[in-house]
Amino acid sequence: MVATEHTHELVRIAAAAADSKGGEDFVAFDVSEPLPLVDAFLLVTGSSERNVAAIADEVEERMLEAGQKRLRREGRSEARWILLDFGDLVVHVFHEEERVFYGLERLWKDCPIIPVGVSESASSD
Repeated sequence: MVATEHTHELVRIAAAAADSKGGEDFVAFDVSEPLPLVDAFLLVTGSSERNVAAIADEVEERMLEAGQKRLRREGRSEARWILLDFGDLVVHVFHEEERVFYGLERLWKDCPIIPVGVSESASSD
């Protein structure tokens, strides 16, 4: 099984929202094969707790505008790693240190990459 086009569109919406708030180091994985209840993970990094919170808030707002309700949110109070569960898509917004420490890219490295739709040069400036 592969992530649907709808999931790819959700990834693009979430990535654009994160990008608008200064998110960096975008990567999206199609996790539909190993995980039966989720199609994709989007990982994004913020530069501070305030930035991580702002990115997560903007992703939530844009996803709601697109008709996608958040099912669960974890980590908002600490804003070091915020998990946003939208059903088919789970967005992980990390502080730089948590992203390196937990290394989710290593765990999901065998999964196909989904294009995020933001310019990597723009997101890494």
